[in-house]
Amino acid sequence: MPVEIDIDESYVTAYLSGEIDHHSAGELRKKIDAAVEMSYPQLLILDFGAVTFMDSSGIGLVMGRYKLMSDLGGAITIQNAPKAIGKVMRMAGIEKLVAERKGNIKA
Repeated sequence: MPVEIDIDESYVTAYLSGEIDHHSAGELRKKIDAAVEMSYPQLLILDFGAVTFMDSSGIGLVMGRYKLMSDLGGAITIQNAPKAIGKVMRMAGIEKLVAERKGNIKA
């Protein structure tokens, strides 16, 4: 499974792994959205620590979860992004949308 989800009282953490591309992004979206819609957290944490590859579908995944959390009055953060993935996210301007957190996006 490319995502493990922990649900806490005020936040949901999605531990992503493997490759995030066109083929996997849809399933990731469904699982993350289901957890968010079940618990209505104040914060969604996307942990990219075990992600080995990400294309533009990963940016779309983050942007869609940002919109979902914004609509619910919550926030999103990204943590443990590998250097190459962090660089892609910075180039896309993702760091302007996410809350700061330890191990956040690195360039």
